[in-house]
Amino acid sequence: MSWRKIPMKFPGICIVCNEKILVNEIGLWAKGLGVKHEKCTELDELPCIVCGSSAGCTRCEFQDNCDISNVSQFCICKKCSEEKNAFVSYQKFTNKKFSILNS
Repeated sequence: MSWRKIPMKFPGICIVCNEKILVNEIGLWAKGLGVKHEKCTELDELPCIVCGSSAGCTRCEFQDNCDISNVSQFCICKKCSEEKNAFVSYQKFTNKKFSILNS
C-alpha cells in the first residue's frame, strides 16, 4: 500500500506522532491506515506503541529490512516487550491509539 500526498480537507490525527493535522495542511494518506505528517515520514525512530519512547529502531533485529516510512506504527520497545503482560499492554494501547481497528 502506498502513501498519497494530499491537502487535508478535514482535520486528522497523525498515526506517527498522534498530533493534529490541520485543514489545508499537506498530509500523507493510505487507505485503511490513516494519515501522517510529511515530517513524520522522515523519522529515523518510531515511537513505542505502549510507552511512547523510542522503539529502538537503530538496534532492531529487522533494521536491515525495514523501511520506516512504509512500516506500520505498531512497534514496541524492548523494555515493554519484556514485561510480564506485554501482549495485553500491546493490545490495549493499539486499540486505544487506533480505535478504528475495533470497528
